[in-house]
Amino acid sequence: MRANFASRGRRAALTALGTAAAVGLIAGCTGGAGGGGASGDGSNEINYALPANATPNWMIPLATAGKMTSHNSAMIRSLYEPLIAYDGSEGDAVDRVPTADLADTVEFSEDDTEVTITLDERTWSDGEPVTSADVAFWLDLVKANKDVWGSYRAGAMPDLIDAVETPDDKTVVLTFDDSYNEEWLLASQLTLIVPIPAHAWSITEDGGTPDPELAKTEEGATQIWEYLIAEGEDLGGYAGNPLFDTTSGPLALESFSDSGKVTLVKNDAYDGDDAAQSETINFLPFTSVDAEVAAVRSGEVDYGYIPTNELDNSAQYEDLGFDVVNWDGWAITYLPYNFNNPEMGPVYSQLYVRQALQQLIDQDTIAETVWHGAANPGYGPVPQNPDNKFLSDEQRENPYPFDPDAAAALLEDNGWTLDSDGIYECATGADCGEGISDGQKLAITILTQSGSTETDNMFATMKSTFEEAGVGVTIEEAPLNTVLGSIPACESDSPECTWELPFFGTAGSWYFPAYSTGEQLFSTSGGSNFGSYSDEKMDELIEATLAGGDETAMQEYSAYGATQLPVMWVPNPVYQMSVISQGMTGVEQDPLGNFHPQRWGWEK
Repeated sequence: MRANFASRGRRAALTALGTAAAVGLIAGCTGGAGGGGASGDGSNEINYALPANATPNWMIPLATAGKMTSHNSAMIRSLYEPLIAYDGSEGDAVDRVPTADLADTVEFSEDDTEVTITLDERTWSDGEPVTSADVAFWLDLVKANKDVWGSYRAGAMPDLIDAVETPDDKTVVLTFDDSYNEEWLLASQLTLIVPIPAHAWSITEDGGTPDPELAKTEEGATQIWEYLIAEGEDLGGYAGNPLFDTTSGPLALESFSDSGKVTLVKNDAYDGDDAAQSETINFLPFTSVDAEVAAVRSGEVDYGYIPTNELDNSAQYEDLGFDVVNWDGWAITYLPYNFNNPEMGPVYSQLYVRQALQQLIDQDTIAETVWHGAANPGYGPVPQNPDNKFLSDEQRENPYPFDPDAAAALLEDNGWTLDSDGIYECATGADCGEGISDGQKLAITILTQSGSTETDNMFATMKSTFEEAGVGVTIEEAPLNTVLGSIPACESDSPECTWELPFFGTAGSWYFPAYSTGEQLFSTSGGSNFGSYSDEKMDELIEATLAGGDETAMQEYSAYGATQLPVMWVPNPVYQMSVISQGMTGVEQDPLGNFHPQRWGWEK
């Protein structure tokens, strides 16, 4: 599968730039930088600007809800290499990168019901070998705790694994419960497995004696999981935590502050093929665009970003010794509806309401004016840029273009009338849809991540358009981690089910693996189906993408998602407009939204 990516030397242009999102459009540094190589001082240290208001909050390779941001994932995988690694930073294709994972060979059975994986000859940082038991340990923990594992979807990992065999220390045999698409298995399922050290982590308390057999029972696996997750929540204790003394990746953790500054250093015990090119990498947190840009201009940041409204001024950054490069991504951007919200859930459950709201979003104008051309309109569940074999004509051609008159007609044809304040309400005696009462207002509340001028302006533009058309809009702002922590999948009678339409897409709402299926997002049991969207046909189409061997199933899924609107689609920004110190190496950017800090270095 092919995917665009922003490579070094591909300069920013004032056009629509790709399928990702601008995570790092703002910043306000809360910790000083070390004055790295931007000034050409020959330092073996790199200062990287984290996305604004999106500080790291997780370093355990067991995903939980609200902790699955790309910066968390990227740092985790530089400490703990995955069983199978995919990225698009080494060429035009998103593909497996065996130099960045722990597997040696991967062989599927002829009927695709079994895979045999042999491991590289590798060791943990404490000198113990990486073995098949470490793969089985991760699987045991996830299987026993799948309901709280952030990547869980019923029927997918780990449910699809019927049996795990470890015939020797370097061989793992996984037997599946059915025959599956190899591309899906490799790119989106086996990549989830991150072997963890059974000989060091099979404990249930501080200072406990490791018992690798404990995870073989559900009770024991649950106890280990609960201990590891509790340790992961103690951000201030990371640097002194002995858990992090045993790693398999090219980097090691030196410090982790509550403010979000993280320092990783070269792991001298690493014996793989993706060794760190720098001794020290500082990840710097920011809270405002002005502070991050100031840090870039002063040379305190070696690898940072600028807001898209600075594209006209890219020459000044080049004069300061930076390349300005767009970071495209393989992503979609959206706002999930909370279909279980006790008041607005029944309203959002009406397809005609979702159609009307979609027709009130002027994506072309927002992409060009608000994002300064550094975003692409998005119309469905499959990444649209670059054009690809998975896209349906229905999604590609936009089934719901901006049309306020058509939106008004849809609402009025279904019983809505404008009240004295100019807001639509369900007329007395009208049939506006199941669960919608007379007098129900069409007034929505959007919870959006803070810190981005472009995001703020996008929702200001949408609010103005919506209100002019008769839809009330309230906008609330919070840091990214707060937004993600405030939107649990919920039942309508749950006190936490008051949220309606959250936005966490300043950097793109969802980055896909190479095979961009939607089982986590839009299937009834999807682990990241925040809004509890449930549709029998959607479930069937998603299942077909997992079993099918060609692109037809994906195209049918694309068409259905574009027309049925499980979420509100909005423009998909570039991941960020990167400014990279001239002389830095290893900075080819990954369209999957990952970054690979071990590869960053300086020209000799």
